[in-house]
Amino acid sequence: MAQALSLRLLLAFLSIGSCIAIEVTDHIDLWPMPTSVSHGTQRLYVSKDITMTMEGSTYSDEKGILKDAFQRVADLMKLNHVVDGANPSSFALTSVNVVVHSPEDELKFRVDESYNLSVPTTGNPLHAQIEAQTVFGALHALQTFSQLCYFDFTSRLIELISAPWTISDTPRFPYRGLLIDTSRHYLPVTVIKKVIDTMTYSKLNVLHWHIVDAQSFPIEIPSYPKLWNGSYSFSERYTMSDAIDIVRYAESQGVNVMAEIDVPGHALSWGVGYPSLWPSDSCKEPLDVSNNFSFGVIDGILSDFSKVFKFKFVHLGGDEVNTSCWTATPHIKKWLDDNHMNVSDAYRYFVLRSQKIAISHGYDVINWEETFNNFGDKLDRRTVVHNWLGEDVAPKVVAAGLRCIVSNQDKWYLDHLDATWEGFYTNEPLKDIDNPDQQRLVIGGEICMWGEQIDASDIEQTIWPRAAAAAGVYSECSFLPIPCIEQT
Repeated sequence: MAQALSLRLLLAFLSIGSCIAIEVTDHIDLWPMPTSVSHGTQRLYVSKDITMTMEGSTYSDEKGILKDAFQRVADLMKLNHVVDGANPSSFALTSVNVVVHSPEDELKFRVDESYNLSVPTTGNPLHAQIEAQTVFGALHALQTFSQLCYFDFTSRLIELISAPWTISDTPRFPYRGLLIDTSRHYLPVTVIKKVIDTMTYSKLNVLHWHIVDAQSFPIEIPSYPKLWNGSYSFSERYTMSDAIDIVRYAESQGVNVMAEIDVPGHALSWGVGYPSLWPSDSCKEPLDVSNNFSFGVIDGILSDFSKVFKFKFVHLGGDEVNTSCWTATPHIKKWLDDNHMNVSDAYRYFVLRSQKIAISHGYDVINWEETFNNFGDKLDRRTVVHNWLGEDVAPKVVAAGLRCIVSNQDKWYLDHLDATWEGFYTNEPLKDIDNPDQQRLVIGGEICMWGEQIDASDIEQTIWPRAAAAAGVYSECSFLPIPCIEQT
């Protein structure tokens, strides 16, 4: 629970007041701020034996999603302290009743994540009430409930102030992402799971797993088993079972996992196991556009991915493609001439052919913005353009009728260590987008933790607290200069 304590303390600095200062201010700040909040002035105590009930719920919790979440929240409220104060005879919350209306628990894009949370001051016994359409909304409600509670060092009990509470919440965007990069530095599975744990505190719901890049290819691909010869070492690898474990762990906490392979550039490591993917032994990037084997490998990877990564989207990269190897390699230069292509044509051909392969496996495709900047009118109309270079691109993307994710690097790149949390919090994804229909095409935002300068030893403290500031933008409507637009 050390990482939980660290995050809660860091989040305190992001808000005007903090749970640590409750005795002085009698004030609690929720993060991200829910859509609607009202409260009173009564102090309650939380029973050290607090339980969860599900009276009136149509959700069976056969997978234990709610049961496990409630235990995590109970541990989080204690923050490793021994709760040994005497339970008061009155004003004690003894249970949280969770009502989920949908019996389904398949995590899909745009799943209903809304919830209502009430904490009354009357009743015998006294219990908090959560109501949500889906289990995933209930998970967010439990996180919010945990923020109302704190360990009091005088009473040695968990206390909840300013009751009664009535809270309603719906996230602003359906896509609220965090990127991690396991190619530049390998991250053990346990570390990835810790990142997922902390994402839930700020209600982030997409882990963008940038699995492979030029530096290493750490994941097993059964269709092409030599690909992970490009890993750093035999121990710095992920099996397909590891990937399944990560996906299931994330989904049980309401987090989708989106895989990325970045093609045709950023793929030098692919050729360690299959050298014919390189243009030549002396010129190894981008992937050989003239070789059908390149597309066969992409098809095999995405076929294997489709059995593991069930999220609606797959990321195919497409950024920073230096095509000089294509013109410098005689057999590729001949192929270009025979097909009446220049390198720009070949770049477009590679991206669009890769898109078709991904679509054949049931995915919608996300590409970095260079694809749109170079041939936006040729992209599949289901493409989501991932904006990272500049803030002027998103308005152009949605004006063209395509969906967009915002990650402009000067504000939401966590490896930019000089980027402040204030900048993360004031970055507006809908800047210069005034048309409501176009605003709906911005499906969300993503903060990016690129791995060149971090590893397992410092990834958490580099992500937080700045990622939490961006999470406020993803979720909150109250601070916005324009009304929240309903995402449909």
